[in-house]
Amino acid sequence: MKNNKLLIAVLVVLGFLIQSGNLIAESGIMKAGTARVNITPVKIDEPVHDSLYARSLVLDINGARIAFVSVDEGIYTNEELEKICREKYGITQLMLCSSHTHSGSPEGSAEYIRDQIVKSVDMAVKNMFPAKICAGRKSFPQLGFNRLVVREDGHSRESWFGDDHYLSENPDRIPFGPVDPEVGVIKIEDLNGQPRAIMMNYACHADVVCSNYAISADYPGVACRYVEKAFDNKLNCLFVQGAGGNIESLIISSRRTGPDDSFQTDYNSIERVGFLLSYQAIKLAKSIEPMKNDSTDIKFMDDSLKFTGRYDNKAEFNLHIATILINNEIVIATCPGEPFIQLQLYWKKKMEESSINPFLFGYTWYKGTWPNYIPDIKSAALGGYGADQSWPNPIQVGAGETIMNHHFENYFKLTGLMREKPGPTGFTPGLRWQYIPVPRDKKQ
Repeated sequence: MKNNKLLIAVLVVLGFLIQSGNLIAESGIMKAGTARVNITPVKIDEPVHDSLYARSLVLDINGARIAFVSVDEGIYTNEELEKICREKYGITQLMLCSSHTHSGSPEGSAEYIRDQIVKSVDMAVKNMFPAKICAGRKSFPQLGFNRLVVREDGHSRESWFGDDHYLSENPDRIPFGPVDPEVGVIKIEDLNGQPRAIMMNYACHADVVCSNYAISADYPGVACRYVEKAFDNKLNCLFVQGAGGNIESLIISSRRTGPDDSFQTDYNSIERVGFLLSYQAIKLAKSIEPMKNDSTDIKFMDDSLKFTGRYDNKAEFNLHIATILINNEIVIATCPGEPFIQLQLYWKKKMEESSINPFLFGYTWYKGTWPNYIPDIKSAALGGYGADQSWPNPIQVGAGETIMNHHFENYFKLTGLMREKPGPTGFTPGLRWQYIPVPRDKKQ
């Protein structure tokens, strides 16, 4: 007991406390349900360029239900919604995945959006079907660049600050890195082989038409529309943002100074980015197939990690993450806030050593604190927007690596390789020397 108290004390001094959560393991016929609802507020003063949607996907095995809801909003969290879905629909875990569009709903729309999301979950649960799942990843020429550019003094500044070397907003389309050039796809099919839902995972800020002073789902909305059209609108495409905290689109529209600015936003930018992303996602989705076995295995673990602030050690961050393992070939790591791309690359590299399809679902919340930006340690040192400055208070340095390492640990717990007790001990000695008779010719 003394040792346990000492360990907890040490972790608190270091700035974080890990609280292990529930482990769910189910195997059998998976049922899935999906729905799409328009969440664009009806009574608003802003013009609407394109509608906002909530797309839900509910996965159920033996009554254990996990729900993903892709929401065309900048940041979306809602404790009341989580409670409603748990009590009314038996949702074990509700994952709210914000696309992070910078042209989302105005203030005062919260109740309407909540009710519409409840409607999408209700529709998904009422229309569930036996299903199979598969996944894949595909690299293609990058659509984004790392917007924190290292300058002459060795520190990073945001790409929207020009200097004697680089122009503001990167009009030269220089592919600053690091970036993750992969799109990931998780596909849900019914038992007849008909695709019914796709989760499209890509890491890039959804602010291509930021400061447009109009409602828009930005490029994720366009990409989802193209994917759905490619499958005759017989499925729903959920866009799930990756670790796009420091990734900006190479194709972007110039910003307006206000709603009365005579300059008009170029919406061809989101059409182009959305099309280029969807083109790769469609090819990938059509190339992957689920296993022939009708049974699906899902293991799930959630955790609470507590951190302090970078500059204020009295600040408290209670981050809830979930690690999901499906058929021992798909692993999903969720992270609230805006993680930096270096954390996604770090996570995927570790998991690729295990020959598995890894997905990082950033901007994904189900409980606790929304931490805003989560940089890796090196980015925190180099500085810049989101790296050493964040509203209202930056999270402590090293939080990102701790989150990724904990996901890695949870993965081994889910596979059963991480023992709860020490493994076999002792040593059984063998023969020091082993003699092997050599056949000889009797004549010799």
